[in-house]
Amino acid sequence: MAKKKKTVAVLYGGKSTEYEISLLTAFSVINAMDLEKYRVLPVYIQQDGRWIAGSEITKRLDYKDQLLLAENTAIENQAERWLAPSASIAENSRPDIVFPLLHGPNGEDGTVQGLFELLNIAYVGSGVSGSGVGMDKVLMKDILSAHDIPGPAYVSVARSQWERKAPSIIAEVKKAIGYPCFVKPANGGSSVGISRCPDERDLPASVKEAFRFDNKVIIEQNVSGREVEIGVIGNHELSVSVPGEIKTNEAAFYDYQSKYEDGKSTLIIPADLPDSVKEEMEAVARRAFRALNLSGLARVDCFVREDEPRVVVNEVNTMPGFTRFSMFPLLWQHSGLTYPRLIEKLIDLGLARYEEKQKIQYRIDQ
Repeated sequence: MAKKKKTVAVLYGGKSTEYEISLLTAFSVINAMDLEKYRVLPVYIQQDGRWIAGSEITKRLDYKDQLLLAENTAIENQAERWLAPSASIAENSRPDIVFPLLHGPNGEDGTVQGLFELLNIAYVGSGVSGSGVGMDKVLMKDILSAHDIPGPAYVSVARSQWERKAPSIIAEVKKAIGYPCFVKPANGGSSVGISRCPDERDLPASVKEAFRFDNKVIIEQNVSGREVEIGVIGNHELSVSVPGEIKTNEAAFYDYQSKYEDGKSTLIIPADLPDSVKEEMEAVARRAFRALNLSGLARVDCFVREDEPRVVVNEVNTMPGFTRFSMFPLLWQHSGLTYPRLIEKLIDLGLARYEEKQKIQYRIDQ
């Protein structure tokens, strides 16, 4: 008897500046999934926030995959039934697990994770708290600092604070951070809205740019060092990938153009690092993963310096770029885990996390 396929809802698009990146990610993942093993339910979130089942991505698939996806039609037409928390939802209309390939706010930040918790549906990746602090760079750095995990010095600024006392904030940045520094939206990714600020005269314009994308801004110390990233997967027992280095060539930093458009950045995998530094980076990555209460996957972005501490955590990404040519899958490919197998591994981790959560009791009279 053939083993029953698991239905995987692939969630993509979204109300985010990283919408286009999400489409590329979903296209890549769906094309790599074993459609003889999984029933794939593409669920597209338009930029206006509306959810639509089975569109946008399916037309980009090759002919064979379109035929395999055709069997999902009955499930696709029932997508709206499992998006409403109702006791009357038929079990066969629900996916076994959701793979939320959403980048940035309104998807990577704990919002859809909260929805799936309410619906009691399994999903890939970190839960509400881990996703939330992973997206908010200020909360992330506050927690990492509390766990004595080295990171750049930083100042957090709310829009209302900047409007009321910009001169005093500028003075604080000069004293606590110095120049050059980096100005970023607190919630965001793919380097959208980030500026490298050479001196004090550039700070107001950089802050204004960051406030286009969030109501909170983080101003960070410029750290001199090599940009090295490492992947982590697991729930309780964690595995780490080989490290990979980013060479930005002409760019002042690894900005949006460097990542997705100009092709001038180079990924060196594995990074050429002494064994002692690799061990330190692996240990720091595991500590950061656990400190932020993450699960499933994360990419830990670091600076490797000549002096102490040698490994400084810049940030942790709970849903990193996930096309075949993105850093995270390439790190695991060089660690012996192929792209299709990585996808399966993350689905299995999401299902295992869900099964563990079912052991929790919510009534005291049982």
